[in-house]
Amino acid sequence: MGSSSSKPEASQSSHVWKASSPVGISHDVVESLQSSSETDTTRAQTLELAVQARVASELRKLEAQESAMLKAAQDKISELVAGDDDDKQSGRQAVSKEVEALRARLDKRKQLKALPDSVEQARGDVVRCLMENDRRPLDCWKEVVAFKEEVRRLEKGWVEKVVS
Repeated sequence: MGSSSSKPEASQSSHVWKASSPVGISHDVVESLQSSSETDTTRAQTLELAVQARVASELRKLEAQESAMLKAAQDKISELVAGDDDDKQSGRQAVSKEVEALRARLDKRKQLKALPDSVEQARGDVVRCLMENDRRPLDCWKEVVAFKEEVRRLEKGWVEKVVS
């Protein structure tokens, strides 16, 4: 099993053509194959270079097509924009009217209602406690729970008002 090396020796640099059946190729062709210094790697490199050249040429074609399509699209858009200058003026007026209407609706919604005294009192208690215990805010848990309860009551009342 290990009697011969797996790599060819340096003295075996020539190729020997041995056919198992009679060869229908002329002796000159066989000699040219034997004397050829081309190997599998050089053939693979040549093939790879040919493939790369073909891919590069196809990419150039695609880039040219895409640039032509982009130019056509830009030309079409510029024609549409040039024709719509008159429509822009009326469109701007319509948009500004719509913006003003939306602003008016938003101003109507900005009316804030005052919070009930119980919520304000609970909020004030939390703030006071946190100021007194600025180094130990976890001591204010009772005030925070009371505030959360007041907010929950307020939210519950709002939900009932909206649903009914």
